[in-house]
Amino acid sequence: MTGMVDVLAAAVEVQRLCLRHGWRFCFIGGIAVQRWGNPRFTVDVDLTLLTGYGFEEQFVDQLLAELEPRRSDARQFALLHRVLLARTRDGVDVDVALGALPFEERSVERASDWNLGSGSELRTCSAEDLIVYQVFAGRDRDWDDVRGVLARKHGKLAWTIIRHELPALLELKETPEAMGRLEQMAADVARRLAGR
Repeated sequence: MTGMVDVLAAAVEVQRLCLRHGWRFCFIGGIAVQRWGNPRFTVDVDLTLLTGYGFEEQFVDQLLAELEPRRSDARQFALLHRVLLARTRDGVDVDVALGALPFEERSVERASDWNLGSGSELRTCSAEDLIVYQVFAGRDRDWDDVRGVLARKHGKLAWTIIRHELPALLELKETPEAMGRLEQMAADVARRLAGR
């Protein structure tokens, strides 16, 4: 069973790979939740890697030279679905989103280093961008993550970023109602915290 320490160590390893190639990236998903929300157990490493359009193959091939594929058609799957499903040599799953959208570029620009102690850092997306990513993903677990970030970062979130980035992505996914759900959740969290 992979432990949290193993996952963070795997993320450090993946970050070294990205830095070695001079790639622009940031960690999202469960790794970023450890930093900004209610830490939860996560068994994989999720990151956005900026590839742009038309250059995906070279990134995927370089990644597969250093990571193991999780499926026999991992290369084709990545080029078709814009996510590489790979694994570190120590057995930790890695999901690499091949980023090209303007939001993904801006989230990488806004990313910052998270000090893990013992001399290690991980470059994660901002709390605001984590909310955008999780609301867009939209699973129950993602909404739980959002609630945790709203509570932990209450009064410190740059809502202008969230309100600028999220609606257009939700229109793409045809789930514009999720913006209202987020606003309602934020109001509920604020009310609960005010009543403490």
